[in-house]
Amino acid sequence: MPWAAPVAAPTPAASWGSAEHPAGLIDTTGPFSTRAATALAATWFVQRAGHKGGAMSRLVSALRTSTASARRPASLTDATDAVLAIRRAAWHAPVRTACLEESAATVFLLATHGLATVWCHGVAADPVRLHAWIQTVDGETVAEPPSTLAYTPALTIGARHRHAF
Repeated sequence: MPWAAPVAAPTPAASWGSAEHPAGLIDTTGPFSTRAATALAATWFVQRAGHKGGAMSRLVSALRTSTASARRPASLTDATDAVLAIRRAAWHAPVRTACLEESAATVFLLATHGLATVWCHGVAADPVRLHAWIQTVDGETVAEPPSTLAYTPALTIGARHRHAF
C-alpha cells in the first residue's frame, strides 16, 4: 500500500510513549474501560511468554490473528474511546507501558468487539525514533499528537484489503 511522504512536524522531546498523553489524569469511563486492563495483560503476556528475543515476533503474530477476526471497521469514536481506556488502565500499571503496548492492547480490545483497525509501527529520522499507533481502516490516525505525522509506517497489520465488510 503506498504511503504519502511524511509531513513536517515538530520533533517531540524525549519520550517513552506516554508523556504526550494526559489520559491517566482524565477521570472518565467509557464503553471499553472494564476490559482495558485485560487487553493490557494479554499484551504483556504475549511479550513475556517466551524468549526475550522473540517478543516482537510473538506480538506481531498475535496482532495478525486478532485483526483477522475483526469484521466491522471501528469508528473514529470507538477507536478513540478504546485508546483512552487503554491509556487510563496503563497509567496505573506496574510495568512499562508505552506506545507499543498501548497500540497492541487497543487492537486486541477492539477485536474482542469485532471492530477492525490498522496497527502501525513506524520510524522517523534525525534522530531515529520508533513509534506504534493505530489508524481507522480509512487511514485516520487515532488519538495521537501532531508529532506522529513525522513517522513513516514500516509495518502495518490489519489493512483494509484483509477484511470482509
